[in-house]
Amino acid sequence: MSTPLHLSQHPHRVVLHNEIHARPPEAMAAPLTIAHVVMLADAAQRDASRAHVAALLRDHHLALPDAHTTHLRMDLGAYRIRWELHTEFVSWTFMVPLAAEAFGEREPASAVDAVPRDWLAALPGQCLCSLNLWVLPTQTFGSGSLVKHVLHEDTLVASTVADGYGEVYTDFAIHADGFSRMVLLAGGMAPRRLGRLVQRLLEIETYRMAALLGLPAAREAASVLAFAERELAALADAIRTANRDDEPALLDRLTRLAGQVESQYAATHSRFSASSAYFELLDRRIEDIAESRLAGLQTIREFMDRRLTPARSTCEWATRRQDALSQRVSRMSNLLRTRVEIEQQQSSQALLATMNHRQDLQLKLQSTVEGLSVAAITYYIVGLVSYLAKGAQKLGWPWSAETTAAVAIPVVAAGVWWSLRRLHHRMFHRAAQR
Repeated sequence: MSTPLHLSQHPHRVVLHNEIHARPPEAMAAPLTIAHVVMLADAAQRDASRAHVAALLRDHHLALPDAHTTHLRMDLGAYRIRWELHTEFVSWTFMVPLAAEAFGEREPASAVDAVPRDWLAALPGQCLCSLNLWVLPTQTFGSGSLVKHVLHEDTLVASTVADGYGEVYTDFAIHADGFSRMVLLAGGMAPRRLGRLVQRLLEIETYRMAALLGLPAAREAASVLAFAERELAALADAIRTANRDDEPALLDRLTRLAGQVESQYAATHSRFSASSAYFELLDRRIEDIAESRLAGLQTIREFMDRRLTPARSTCEWATRRQDALSQRVSRMSNLLRTRVEIEQQQSSQALLATMNHRQDLQLKLQSTVEGLSVAAITYYIVGLVSYLAKGAQKLGWPWSAETTAAVAIPVVAAGVWWSLRRLHHRMFHRAAQR
């Protein structure tokens, strides 16, 4: 025996490794009656389902599931139970062996007859699917009168499955007891192969119903999308003929429409994505049963293709319409935004031109004011010079005050003008450097 290596383990290694062993099929032997119930449940109801199965196990003094258990198989004596927790629903499968004399031309018993009625009626969630499946050995079936007795002959769907080792019959109808029905003639299949086939048949019914959950949402979305498309067409025509004053109102309408489209998209996108995934699972499960035609009857594949293709196309078309409408609204928003931006740029250019014109006027006015300022400053300085000349005559100044003032006027004016120009030059030079 080799010495184990103590390597650093990824925290999810065990979970990821055991994923391929999750929900394995179990060995089965005919004759057997199976009741399969699927309850659509939110997060709180899925937690309540775990508590509900724990209550049943507690009554039988069996080990209770922990908070991380998503799959459970237990033998409760009178029946076996299989409980599976999925993302959107919880499936309950009850299995009861049948005695050889328990079937003939009369309807065999259902597995739910062995389950406590009060406990069964209190399953958390809303029933999405309920199916009675009878697994019978072929040699006891005779001429097929039991199939005609428990199923509607006018809507009968049947095929050989498991490469011809078995036959499956169903009518895809809800009967008076609230359950749909299916009969499987097991032939000589080994127990484990029979278990795999039964699991695939139950999953076909489960995924068929889960996939169709997107159909009501698609039909509801169709009316919203039709209104949004008409509104977008009206907006496109209004934008084409609108003037500048109409643009704020159009932008508000377009913003509201974009919000409505995105809100509806967010509300239904997960549902349509889930339906697409369920449709793909349904296709794979039908391939897995390896069916072939029985003379004169539709196969499950043919029935699903004819009846489910319109529903699948409706969901896919709703998804495509949502995507296309969202892109069109985005393009229209960009178009209107570009138009508004161009007009804003034109307004800005006009404003700048006006500002430049005003600035030119201000410069001209400033030049005029500067001329007046030179004259005023020269007047006051020359007045001071005149007073100085009058006082200087007593000290021997040879010129009169009037002559001195007349000579000082051009000198003072030139000095004031030169000083102002130098001051402007310094100010504009500093502003240019900044």
